[in-house]
Amino acid sequence: MTFWLTALLVWVAAGARVGRVLVKPATTARVAIVVAVAAVALAATVAVPEIALAIDNLLPRGLRNAMLSDGVVVSAWMIFATATSVVASAAWPVVSRQNLRRVATVIYGIGVIAIAITLAWSTTFGWIYVALGSTFIVITGLRNLDWTALGRGIAIYTTGTAFVAVLAVLEIRRAFIDAPRAAPGNAAWAWPAWEIASLLIAFGAVWIVVELWVRARVLLSQIRPLHRTMIGRFPEVIAHEQETSSTQLKASDHVAQIMDALYLQSGGGIELTAAGPPPSSPVDRADRVAEWARNPLGDAVVDARWIAPPEGISPRGWVQTIARAYEASTPVHVRN
Repeated sequence: MTFWLTALLVWVAAGARVGRVLVKPATTARVAIVVAVAAVALAATVAVPEIALAIDNLLPRGLRNAMLSDGVVVSAWMIFATATSVVASAAWPVVSRQNLRRVATVIYGIGVIAIAITLAWSTTFGWIYVALGSTFIVITGLRNLDWTALGRGIAIYTTGTAFVAVLAVLEIRRAFIDAPRAAPGNAAWAWPAWEIASLLIAFGAVWIVVELWVRARVLLSQIRPLHRTMIGRFPEVIAHEQETSSTQLKASDHVAQIMDALYLQSGGGIELTAAGPPPSSPVDRADRVAEWARNPLGDAVVDARWIAPPEGISPRGWVQTIARAYEASTPVHVRN
């Protein structure tokens, strides 16, 4: 059952990448990621014992020892290594955006030739190709790690590729010591490891999409009380003819609407002597803006200088900070 579940999850990730290409420009790197994840999904599917047996039975009875499913699986992983190498090449300074397409053409050409040699000669050659390609991908991934949504996705994807490199080396070792051959997915020691590798690659490929969606949902939840209050006072900040197509865009729209409403409530850029200069502490500044947003006729006085995001803080982060202060100062009976 886990075989089928792994294949399903990887195909879902491949579908998500296809959707991203449809809504964003289909660059060489984005298309390569789609090809890579689809290849992993194919490998995970063909390595399911029932499907592997069905594919092997497609051969004439006298050729069934050739293990057709073995060739399909190794070819799929070769496609993964080839397509991901295209993406990895884009991260190297020597490859510019102008010549990436030419570099990709060369890499895909090498991949096609390698697959042809593998199918005509030996799957061991294919595993050598996968091991070398995966090593190149891992080295490139390690050079581009950082603590961002994209960096975390790269880390997960690179970890999965490192598993692939190790498993490919083990397949080569099995071939050279004349171990009994079987379809890669059917080996008892290999299946859990191949499943882990496939899932890590799939999760890494869609990590940035999932993380940005989750962060947008969290942001919408945090700023909802403040947003409801401000648009209630200034409904004109909402462009009714504009339809939001995604959670991320909706979060961005709500942040912009809150900032616009705060600006309008402050008098549209008028500096007030009573407000004074904002403090250097973003927390103290947010507390006062939140108090003023709740009760603009109270003791707190704020002008446009207070509303502008402090240095080093994005508008989204600033609105989120104000929203936290606003929520913290809300009486419990009002929240309920």
